[in-house]
Amino acid sequence: VQLQACGGGLVQAGGSLSLSCAASGGTFRYAMGWFRQAPGKEREFVAQSGWSGRTTSYADSVKGRFTISRDGTKNTVYLQMDNLKPEDTAIYYCAANRGIIAPGYAMDHWGKGTQVTVSS
Repeated sequence: VQLQACGGGLVQAGGSLSLSCAASGGTFRYAMGWFRQAPGKEREFVAQSGWSGRTTSYADSVKGRFTISRDGTKNTVYLQMDNLKPEDTAIYYCAANRGIIAPGYAMDHWGKGTQVTVSS
């Protein structure tokens, strides 16, 4: 399974960015989600979507500002990030897992990160 993430960039506080992650190589019934890692900090959970796309969950720090979704094929996951804050600055990583995606769980597959920088 290969995960290709894109869509990072530089934005001012209060702005929006959209990330996408396309999976290839067989992700049938995989949950997909996003983690992020800021400089000097551990990687943290951001959001996830169950394989059907009907169940989602978010870190408290992004609830109400970020929205995760999957396309009809279920092979691409998106992260719409609104009202961005400087503390959202991090490298964002896409993940795919046959099991649960949540803090503390190991992931089956990781994509290369994409940088998101929010200026104040």
